[in-house]
Amino acid sequence: MAKNKTSYHCRSCGGITSKWSGQCADCGEWNTLEETVRVAPAGKNAERFQGYAGNASITSIEQVDLTEETRFGTGLSELDRALGGGVVTGSVVLIGGDPGIGKSTLLLQCMASLSADYSTLYVTGEESLQQVTLRARRLGLPAKNLRLLTETCVESITRHAMTDKPQVMVIDSIQTVYTQLLQSAPGSVAQVRESAAHLVRFAKQHNVAMFVVGHVTKEGALAGPRVLEHMVDTVLYFEGDTNSRYRVIRAIKNRFGAVNELGVFVMEETGLKGVKNPSALFLSRHDDPVAGSVIMVTREGSRPLLVEAQALVTGSHSSYPRRVTVGLEQNRLNMLLAVLQRHAAITMHDQDVFINIVGGVRISETAADLPVLVAAMSSYKDIVLENTLAVFGEVGLSGEVRPVANGQERLIEAAKHGITRAIVPYANRPRNKIEGLEVIAAKRLSDALEHL
Repeated sequence: MAKNKTSYHCRSCGGITSKWSGQCADCGEWNTLEETVRVAPAGKNAERFQGYAGNASITSIEQVDLTEETRFGTGLSELDRALGGGVVTGSVVLIGGDPGIGKSTLLLQCMASLSADYSTLYVTGEESLQQVTLRARRLGLPAKNLRLLTETCVESITRHAMTDKPQVMVIDSIQTVYTQLLQSAPGSVAQVRESAAHLVRFAKQHNVAMFVVGHVTKEGALAGPRVLEHMVDTVLYFEGDTNSRYRVIRAIKNRFGAVNELGVFVMEETGLKGVKNPSALFLSRHDDPVAGSVIMVTREGSRPLLVEAQALVTGSHSSYPRRVTVGLEQNRLNMLLAVLQRHAAITMHDQDVFINIVGGVRISETAADLPVLVAAMSSYKDIVLENTLAVFGEVGLSGEVRPVANGQERLIEAAKHGITRAIVPYANRPRNKIEGLEVIAAKRLSDALEHL
């Protein structure tokens, strides 16, 4: 029987060689050779790639069975929200985040909750069985039915899983798992890619819901090959400061639900608890109104959130004024300040501008444009804004205030939290009057700033 052999291919030109060397002999690039597996075309190993995506047959689109996928709740409402309503049978979920952010704690809570009704298996390659058990007892989890396995060989993991037949599995983490088909160390690019592919095939073929923990680099991206995110069905990122009690889990990719869904947790002595009203966490609610602070209404997935945007504009003592943002893209701030100078005749070329989104949340949508400029204007002119004012809207390069999606839902959410006045784009003005809320519709940036 033919055996699997390893080879090295160049990620620059695609050249293949049987031995590793520092320089590719075909293109001359350095350190581009990566170890891969050459699978024999016949024998048992050829079956590894059969049945992965279903039967290989041509089917008319009208004959496709549209039965809805089977979902079940995890016992954590905020995690279910990020997953799109629950865990799908046979899906693979990749969870990434900084060290100590709470990935293992969240998954241990999830598996303990599921163990009451489902067959579960927690596979750990970084901790001992005693460490996992001590954490479960410290958190007070009802985990008497949860089964544990300490193993790092992916072939051994799947062999135990085929015997135990779990319905839900956790792999903690993918960087510690290795396959016997490769000689490189665990955590290398080739090992992570091949081990993840082996686990994904197992989950699909045996209809097992699987959670995979992934380490992140110092830039905050998932470590290992980028293809790892393409293999799985859902990618979740843990965000937040390890020194803060609050954690945010965001869906970056989801084949079974909407992306950019947001789940908010608070870290307590008994583990992570879901927050039903996250807007209350992101609002400072100053005793007295202050300059440079404004409430913005953003939207994360299907949930509108009220977040406080703070700005500090002060004179610069250098020839290159500073532009610092926390929770917002810095290039967008530079663009917005240029629009403010061109269409509102307000120059800040000699001012340092600092922008902070309270609560550690990251804003990526354009509805933050108008609130950022209003906060900067308030700080620069020392204009005190009331605590009951909310602002949202996109600002174009020509100075127009452009509408954003779901404006009516944003206004309703603002009214629920005691907002009495809102500055919004003209196209987002409500069709029906919202009780207790005065809506100011602005077509141009200068119109919005006049109401300050």
